[in-house]
Amino acid sequence: MALTGRAVLLLAAGVLPVLAFPAAATVRWWLLLWAVLVVADLLLAPDPRRLELVREDVALQVRLGEAVDTVLLVTNPGRRGVHGVLRDAWQPAAGATGERHALHLPGGERRRLVTSLRPTRRGDRLADRVTVRARGPLGLTARQRSRPVPGRVRALAPFRSRRHLPGRLARLREIDGRAAVRTRGQGTEFDSLRDYVEGDDVRSIDWRATARRRSVVVRTWQPERDRRVLLVLDTSRTSAGRVGDEPRLDAALDAALLLGTLASRAGDRVDLLAGDRTVRARVGSGTGRSALLHEMVTATATLEPALLEADWTTLAGAVTSLTRRRSLVVLLTGLEPAALEEGLLPVLPALTAHHRVVVASVADPELARLRADLSGPEAVYTAAAAERVTALRQRTAAALGRMGVTVLDEPPDRLPPALADHYLSLKAHGLL
Repeated sequence: MALTGRAVLLLAAGVLPVLAFPAAATVRWWLLLWAVLVVADLLLAPDPRRLELVREDVALQVRLGEAVDTVLLVTNPGRRGVHGVLRDAWQPAAGATGERHALHLPGGERRRLVTSLRPTRRGDRLADRVTVRARGPLGLTARQRSRPVPGRVRALAPFRSRRHLPGRLARLREIDGRAAVRTRGQGTEFDSLRDYVEGDDVRSIDWRATARRRSVVVRTWQPERDRRVLLVLDTSRTSAGRVGDEPRLDAALDAALLLGTLASRAGDRVDLLAGDRTVRARVGSGTGRSALLHEMVTATATLEPALLEADWTTLAGAVTSLTRRRSLVVLLTGLEPAALEEGLLPVLPALTAHHRVVVASVADPELARLRADLSGPEAVYTAAAAERVTALRQRTAAALGRMGVTVLDEPPDRLPPALADHYLSLKAHGLL
């Protein structure tokens, strides 16, 4: 039961007869009249439990930051009309707007009530309950009931670095030969023969072809296709740290999506592993190239940082189980010294012995601002702390470099293109 504002106003209107006939009996009679009207209105109010509530789309998908509509079908199977308010409640991160609907539903009719959702966090956001408040004929009271109506909206990664893809694809076309670029080096494939020109490497001369043509002929080479790229996304506690308005995990995922899409367009086989102490998501190279991006986005949509240390032995074992062929292994993790020294460094030699390893880390641009701020004593202490954190990250990066690992430590907006450029550089020099 719920009292409406009209019931409060009716009760307050009792001041007039009390002022006209100031007596205790006047008060008692007015309260009795008010109570009779309220009870009668409540008894005559329709029962909201009789309404049929069905969600048109139980599961929705949308990119983070974009809007999608969920439709609730409300049917009144009875003869009496139902007038009141309906609220389609969702989790706060679903970003529901217009969830309160005025309900005027005659008997035997159906209404479509639309609620707009704009999720503010990646992952699954669930519907809570649908609450119906049906008013009585006098509008003094209302019957209210809540019931669960299943619903889910899955917010996918927005892939903001997509804007860098056209430029990198243009460079890729030059590298893979569509712009007549050929190179010689380890890990390349024979392409064709052509006449020798000044500046060509003498080691590329094909002596048999030279003898047949009676002119110096050289072999041309092109980067190999169908190489293997393994993306390992760390979902441990270090990925929970926020950089700007989002966790490090989301920024690292954006870089993985750009590199995975670029590598698949290059004809390479791409695998994605995400995990901490266990593998929580996996996208295999068996996925078609056209569907790879969709599979990666879908598989990682519900990933959340886990507040525990990463087990790099397990993750390295998962990499080894995929392939022993020399591949590009990209570890998207933080450069926190304590976490890496105890977890990652002991397993790196086994990885670098068989693969080319890159550690891609999301740097916090706030550190640079804090280091530059020397406006007062407190700011100086803060700048010293930021300087120490930066020095520790640089020391960790240097230690990884001595082990043959390439380290990319860039802010969220610069990490995806930096990782893509490094991949293209490896392709251009025949190192992949």
